[in-house]
Amino acid sequence: QVQLVESGGGLVPAGGSLRLSCAASGGTFSSYAMGWFRQAPGKERDFVAAISWSGGTTYYADSVKGRFTISRDNAKNTVYLEMNSLKPEDTAVYYCALHTGGSVTNEYAYAYWGQGTQVTVSS
Repeated sequence: QVQLVESGGGLVPAGGSLRLSCAASGGTFSSYAMGWFRQAPGKERDFVAAISWSGGTTYYADSVKGRFTISRDNAKNTVYLEMNSLKPEDTAVYYCALHTGGSVTNEYAYAYWGQGTQVTVSS
């Protein structure tokens, strides 16, 4: 059974930075693309970024392009989300997920999810 555990969330002022981590266990991590999604209070869960199994291809939502960077270390079974120039509208619970089929921007393409980590950006 695949388990995903996010860490690195917190409270940061606007313009600040955070680095989220997602540690995977129980599966062949290096064989799968991984994604990050976020959900703000009262809103749907939205795609943020995704990375191919090798790390050679990345995808970003327009709202975070140029500010966020997704990366992975297959030797450590970990995927990262480096977030810079944070804005109050980035406030959300951030989830990592393991992609099992379909469009990487679609949450239904991911079968395994972490519990989420809260990111709060103060204005």
